[in-house]
Parts: sequence; C-alpha cells; structure tokens
Amino acid sequence: SNDMNVTPVAPKGAGKLAEQQAEWWNAPLFRNEELIEQPADQTTLTRRYTDEAVKFITANKAKPFFLYLPHTFPHTPLFASKDFAGKSPRGIYGDVVEELDASVGKVLDTLRQEKLAENTLVFFTSDNGPWLIMNQQGGSAGLLREGKGSTWEGGMRVPGIAWWPGKIKAAQTQRTLACTMDLFTTSLKLAGADVPADRVIDGLDIRPLLFGTGTVQRDAYFYYRGTRLMAARAGDFKAHFMTQAAYGQPKHEEHTPPLLFNLRVDASETFNVATNQPAVLSQIAQAVERHKIALQPAPSQLVEAVPAPEKK
Repeated sequence: SNDMNVTPVAPKGAGKLAEQQAEWWNAPLFRNEELIEQPADQTTLTRRYTDEAVKFITANKAKPFFLYLPHTFPHTPLFASKDFAGKSPRGIYGDVVEELDASVGKVLDTLRQEKLAENTLVFFTSDNGPWLIMNQQGGSAGLLREGKGSTWEGGMRVPGIAWWPGKIKAAQTQRTLACTMDLFTTSLKLAGADVPADRVIDGLDIRPLLFGTGTVQRDAYFYYRGTRLMAARAGDFKAHFMTQAAYGQPKHEEHTPPLLFNLRVDASETFNVATNQPAVLSQIAQAVERHKIALQPAPSQLVEAVPAPEKK
C-alpha cells in the first residue's frame, strides 16, 4: 500500500496535496517475498506493472492463463510518469487515469498481436468509489451519492467493462446488477469447470449479460460495511437500514422504517419512497431474514495469518 509509509518530512495530510514529493513516502516494492526497492519509484509503477503483464501474456500464450492486474493508482498519493505528468486538464488525477488507459491499451494490443483476443475475456473494474476526504486527488462518483467506505451508490457502484472480440458485442450497456463475486462463477462456467459444492458461492453466472442472451435473476443483494449489514437491494429498489458517510466522516445512523430508493429513476438516492412502497419493503425484509438464517460467518484470514502481539 503506497500511503502507509509516511516519512518524517511529509507534511500533514500529504496524500491530499496535488503536488507530491517522492521523499514523503517510503513504500516498499516486492517481487513475491523479495524486497527489490524501497522507497519504490512510484512514477514508474504503472509502466512496470504493464510490462510485467505483457511478459506474462507472451510467456503463457500457448496455454490457458489468468492474469490479475491491480494497479496501485488512482489510490493516493498519485504519481505519473514523465510521459503523462502535467498532460491532462484534470491535474495529477487525470494524468494517472490517462496512463492507466494507456496501460490497458498495451495489454489489449498484446492480446491482439499474439492472436489471443478472440479467446480471452478481459474485464475492467474497480474496488470502490472515490475517497472523498482526499479532495480532487480522491476521484469523483459523478451524480452518485457519497464515496469510498459508504454503502450509498457512490461508495459501492463502479464501472464494469467487458471485452471479448467476436463474443461480446461492442457499445452495449447492461443495467442489470452484477458484482465482482460473479466473475469467479462466470469464469468457472466459461472454462467448463465445476462450481464448488462444499460451500455457499454468492457469485452468479453472468454469461447471459455478457453475451446478450438473457438476464440474471438475483433474489437480493446485500451491502455490508465491515460486518454490519447496512442495506439491501431487490430489483430496482434499495433499502437502507443504516447509513454512514464515507471513510473519515461521522458515525452511522439507523433508520426505522428503512430508507427506500428506486435506483432505476433515482441513482443519486435523493427521494425516499418508503411510504409509497410497503410491499417492496416487506419483500426486502423477507430476503434479509433468509440471508441472515443462511449466513455462516467465516474466520478472518488476516487474524489467522498475523497473530496479535503478546501483551506485556
């Protein structure tokens, strides 16, 4: 993580500043478990990740492969290479995004050059909405409400772009809800593999959405902040049992009855229609009860991997 090793010379709130200095950060760069650079030269990270991705594709082109390419940016602090720094009208955030765009282009060009494009599904998405307390360096959710850490749409709804020449039609928009958990199930189905039957798998097969052959039926979708169930969605309607602003902002607020928004006509979650939709609230409440009954909390992998320090 590039924002957790602040050096003593860094000013307070360094991540929010439009002009970043390399000496403010001491982020380590590893290859597997080997430390290869500290502090990492963050102006080179996007290019270096991209180069590694291209090498991986060419080295594995004769067999099935899975490539996961999570870029450091646009998480703050933001850095762009000399080829992109100062080039966009949106400042450093825009510079970073334009370099990410070029990175995606290189990956797609490699697939084309190696004649793999027609046999490879590429999916581009993000993990959360903008980090609002970082001001212009944290991004924007546009008309969507709130940002990273909240269960409002601005915190949870992100772009999902699928690319597969010859299989997925270009310039098509699907408005049916899908989530990153669906990529696991969908990938298994595409590969002809079995979905594990020894546990509950929350992801659905979204091939009908990708290929335009039908829709996907999802009973309900549940929004958590940590281990707290904050909201649930059924169809176009989303009910908020608790709301809380994005990270770094006030504590949660409970709602009885829940807030209810029709996301098809009100993606900004502005108009509470709970009083007009008692049947919808009842439907969502029943889905939540079924969810709670079936839910089996799993142990924390982080706690198991990193034991708590002994008390002195």
